[in-house]
Amino acid sequence: MSNVVVVGSQWGDEGKGKIVDWLSERADVVVRFQGGHNAGHTLVIDGEVYKLSLLPSGIVRGGKLSVIGNGVVVDPWALVDEMKKLSGQGVTINSESLLVSENCVLILPLHGELDGIREDASKARSETGPVIGTTRRGIGPAYEDKVARRAIRICDLRSKKTVASRVDVLLAHHNPLRKGLGFSEVDRDRLISQIMDVSKHVLPLVGASWRVLDEAKKAGKKILFEGAQGIMLDIDHGTYPFVTSSNVVASQAAGGAGIGTNSLGYILGITKAYTTRVGSGPFPTELFDEVGHGLGERGHEFGTVTGRSRRCGWFDAIMVRQVMKISGITGIALTKLDVLDGMDELKICVGYELTNEKGEVEELDYFPASTDDQAKVTPIYESMSGWSESTFGARSWVDLPARAIKYVRRIEELIETPVAILSTSPEREDTILVKNPFED
Repeated sequence: MSNVVVVGSQWGDEGKGKIVDWLSERADVVVRFQGGHNAGHTLVIDGEVYKLSLLPSGIVRGGKLSVIGNGVVVDPWALVDEMKKLSGQGVTINSESLLVSENCVLILPLHGELDGIREDASKARSETGPVIGTTRRGIGPAYEDKVARRAIRICDLRSKKTVASRVDVLLAHHNPLRKGLGFSEVDRDRLISQIMDVSKHVLPLVGASWRVLDEAKKAGKKILFEGAQGIMLDIDHGTYPFVTSSNVVASQAAGGAGIGTNSLGYILGITKAYTTRVGSGPFPTELFDEVGHGLGERGHEFGTVTGRSRRCGWFDAIMVRQVMKISGITGIALTKLDVLDGMDELKICVGYELTNEKGEVEELDYFPASTDDQAKVTPIYESMSGWSESTFGARSWVDLPARAIKYVRRIEELIETPVAILSTSPEREDTILVKNPFED
């Protein structure tokens, strides 16, 4: 048996929730390895809808362990609220079902406040600087403090003296910054009190996750590593600066969980049959016409966490192929094929044209690193005939129209990666399994 890493291969929102849920039923341990509560999964199980932002998807499946790895930044108040909400839906959450890494960095109220302050400031000067479009949940500022070595970690919660000391270090940076931006300083004693109050709910779930995962590995248990966002939002490989604040690539599963890279196994890239993006940033195949609007309507393209409408466009094979290589993806789960039902013509981006500084037009077969170039490229499209038949709910290849199969096969050719799973509706059983990622 192989362990499995699940990553998004576009800009997130590829439909990871359903696929991760399908896989988590077959796993023994499910691990979140990066990000925070700025990303969400929607799971539909027996008609019940579960919306997760921080908790691993395996939490709704009894009899297995869910782990929040050290690469995740944790808002303890958001974690407690999410646990309460799921408990109200009948999900059992205790130290037997959930383990939070003691190495996780905390997201504090001051991080969310700073996120909002910066976002408002960037909007005010949008003509001279980029508006990143954050969720205002403090993820970026928390990662900044982590890298600057002034963050508070969950293991610090065991001692009020340690928390007070770490708060002093943190506020030595944040209070002058807030004052310079015209905002009041953080109340030190109140912040310490808030942290110690919430610690009582979190500490019973905390432990050395790397040891637990090592034991699971030795016991031959199947581990599912669950990423958030998509690789084009990776801090290094995405459309910088319009990216998230962590590494999203599959190799981060090892560092963000505390396990060797030789334990990662099969890499599954969740890939939407078209392309969407939330927030600001380059999007070469974006559609501003009725076709794009129709994709958004039929695909119910609204963010799980933010509720923001997603920008929609044609499938970008050049971008996805690059992601396959960067992240070492073994196979993809192609989602939302049914959203393309009834379209007369489909287009796939197979290259870009870019006018250089000399006025010469260059043809690119890769996604450029420069944000300026990303915004200026013109897609080169390959057209394919659509299909009038429905693919909704199909559970085998024979249920699919010939033109839909042709579209899928063309995507495989262009991104140089096979389809392992094909999803045809939000329902978990409406899935065509080509290759079980857990099988070697």
